[in-house]
Amino acid sequence: MVDSNAQSAPSTAGQLTGNLFLQTGSSSAFAAQQIDLLRAVKLTGSISKAAKEVGISYKTAWDRIDAMNNLSAEPLVLRASGGAKGGGTQLTHLGERIIDGFQALMNEHAQFLARLGEQLHSLEDIANFVRSEQAMTSVRNQFRGQVVSLEHGAVNTEVVIDIGSVQPLVAIISRDSAEQLGLRAGKQAIAMVSESSILLSKETTLATSARNRLIGSVVRITEGAVNSDITIDLGQNKTLNAVITNTSLHELALQSNDQVAAIFKAPSVILMKAD
Repeated sequence: MVDSNAQSAPSTAGQLTGNLFLQTGSSSAFAAQQIDLLRAVKLTGSISKAAKEVGISYKTAWDRIDAMNNLSAEPLVLRASGGAKGGGTQLTHLGERIIDGFQALMNEHAQFLARLGEQLHSLEDIANFVRSEQAMTSVRNQFRGQVVSLEHGAVNTEVVIDIGSVQPLVAIISRDSAEQLGLRAGKQAIAMVSESSILLSKETTLATSARNRLIGSVVRITEGAVNSDITIDLGQNKTLNAVITNTSLHELALQSNDQVAAIFKAPSVILMKAD
């Protein structure tokens, strides 16, 4: 998909520009900024150095790496021992193949835009249409997975999704929504979980009514003025982000490598069709 926009003065024609990203279903998986980060990781072997190379923060770099791994059936980047605290990181063979393939696509894309730009005199209408069609989500916890089972009730449907980690996700959506999405066992889906809907507990066996209890280890803690962002390693190169208050952070005495339970209710999981 090409995201195009026009930048034109009243007396001159607009210039056609575009961003290239690979898209699966309704979810964009890889854009140029992700590819630049992967290249930097390959070059430097370090997340902190790669972040400086592409001009982003260390936290943003990890967020992008985690998002790519969560939305991929196989990891693109592997953490070496101590990676969360500045240790080495490396690309997998899949990560290297994606870099090579994306570069070939970018070359073709540039040639396509050059040819198309020669044929267009005004881009204003196109740009306005594209801007109106853009849709984005602020939810960072996005997992591509396979529907394992569905249990239909009179009103709601319970959906179990294998996201590639040790533990599956459970979502409860309306039966109408399940039918509209065409969900069935074996189909792919995108599961989204808001960071603010997640409760954390160091008591991993704590009894609750919530269907989702994902056990993992804390790999990063980013403390802000009011809230803290906690990144949890779920295993199999899948991560989950939770936002809690600084007061809660101190009461829990959370530290890196602590085992925690990330608890959230099934109705808080949002599902999207992936194929």
